[in-house]
Amino acid sequence: MNWLTENISTIIVILILVAVVALVIVRMVKNKKAGKSSCGCGCSTCTFEEQCHSKKK
Repeated sequence: MNWLTENISTIIVILILVAVVALVIVRMVKNKKAGKSSCGCGCSTCTFEEQCHSKKK
């Protein structure tokens, strides 16, 4: 019990960081399923559009 009370601030910071990373991963997966770009901008003006995304026929 003493160890827990001595390290509670570190444990809280780690839990917050894990939550943030999990939210970022969930958002990336959601955007990927929706067909959105990972860079955040549209692919219409990107010079690497053809290399990044294959065109669906």
